[in-house]
This record gives sequence, structure tokens and C-alpha cells, in this order.
Amino acid sequence: MDVRKVVGLTLLVVLFLLPLSAFAGNDFRVPILLYHRFGPTVADGMTITTPVFETHMKYLHDNGYSVIPLRQLIDHYRGKGPAPRPKSVVIVEDDAHKSVYSDMLPVIRRYRYPVTVFTYPSAISNAKYAMTWDQLRELKKTGLFDVQSHTYWHPNFKRDRKKLKPDAFEKLVVTQLQKSKTKIEKELGGPVDMLAWPFGIYDDYLLKKAAEAGYIATFTIERHHASAGDSITRLPRYLLVNADSGKAFAQLLEGNAVKRNVVY
Repeated sequence: MDVRKVVGLTLLVVLFLLPLSAFAGNDFRVPILLYHRFGPTVADGMTITTPVFETHMKYLHDNGYSVIPLRQLIDHYRGKGPAPRPKSVVIVEDDAHKSVYSDMLPVIRRYRYPVTVFTYPSAISNAKYAMTWDQLRELKKTGLFDVQSHTYWHPNFKRDRKKLKPDAFEKLVVTQLQKSKTKIEKELGGPVDMLAWPFGIYDDYLLKKAAEAGYIATFTIERHHASAGDSITRLPRYLLVNADSGKAFAQLLEGNAVKRNVVY
């Protein structure tokens, strides 16, 4: 391999792993609100009833919060845009569950809030619980939804590392990161350069592989605001449950979230 390419790739990985505090002087705190599924009742620990979701969106609207695209926040981390204003919020969803189309979309259309969906392509147009590619295209046409990667089939990297030999594990990781990115870009167009780690599992090795695959930002599941001190490689997100409503939702937005043990 050309020496210049090796040096360039090394610098990219180093920069990817550095915390934002090494570059940024502006302080900010932005909650990234992570949703999974919606419905009339709480079917599991990660289902939020549609009425509760509606109250979330109404609270943001009525209390002066500004919902910004995830891309806008990432642009700031990369030094390509201003710091988010006070009371900025980001909305994301993991898994591209079919209720995003049936329940989330109508509410989002009403408030015109931007949303980033992290999907694993193996389920799309295949699993009964997931959306179809046509539905995802319809979401993108609204101008409100962006679709990014959640790996190809949502593996548990911690478990897979224990049962696979190093070479096989590396092959799995590379396939999961690259195949997802390629498939989403082919089906929907636009850049796929952000990754949500399945189960919130990551380590330095996985972060390095994500950088090599072309991801500029990756996301975990940690219950605190994204701030200038966080690394763009492992930005925190609040995994919301139905109990995060009313006063609990208001406290979360203020940075005083109730601690919860959620079974993913």
C-alpha cells in the first residue's frame, strides 16, 4: 500500500477517536431522543404509546424547544457549522419498525420535526415488523427523514467476539458495517456515514473499523446530553420508554433524567 495512503488513514482514525474537546471551544448540551416502537399499548420495554409520543412532540413545541436535524449537530462536531442553540433537541429512531410509518410519521408531519432513522437493511421488506424500502423512500420524500446505518442485521458484537475466531470476527464486523452502508445508499441515495451501535455495544476496535468503513459519527445508548466534551465516535442517546412522560420527560430534557434499566 502507498505510504501516503497509510499515513492518511492513520490520521483519519486518530482524528475520529479524539474527543470534541480537543477541537471545540463552544459549550452546548443537546439531548438525542431515541425511539424504537409505537402503538396503542406498551407491547414491550421499548414501545412508547402513540399518545405519549404525541405529548412529547407537543411539549417540545409548547416549551420553546428547537428540534434540529442530527446532521446539523454532527456538522458542528466536525467544525462545519455553529454550535446548537440552547434548547436544541435531536430525534432519532432505531430499527425502522413499521410503526414509524403508521404512527410516528403522521405526528412528525404535523410538527415538521426532522428525524434520523437508523436501520439494519436485512429486515427491510423482509421482516413483518419492519418497514419496506418503498415506505422508507416515502419518508425521505417528506424532507423530514434521513436514514442511516444500524449495521446489516443487528448483531451482538460482544457475544460474537466470544464465539468467533479473530479473523472470522473481523470479517463479520467489516461485512456488517460496509454492507449496510452500501445497501442503504443504493436503495435510498444520499450519504450513509452515521452508525448506531446495536445494543449500544462498542469498543476501540469497533470504533476503528467504523472509521475505516467511512462512518464519521457513531452513537451509543447513554442517558445524558451530547456535549462539547463528547467524542463524535460515541455520542450518547436517551433510550426512551413509556415511563418517560409528563414530569419525567421534562426532567430528561433539562438533564435530570430518571435512571432506568431497560432490557434491550
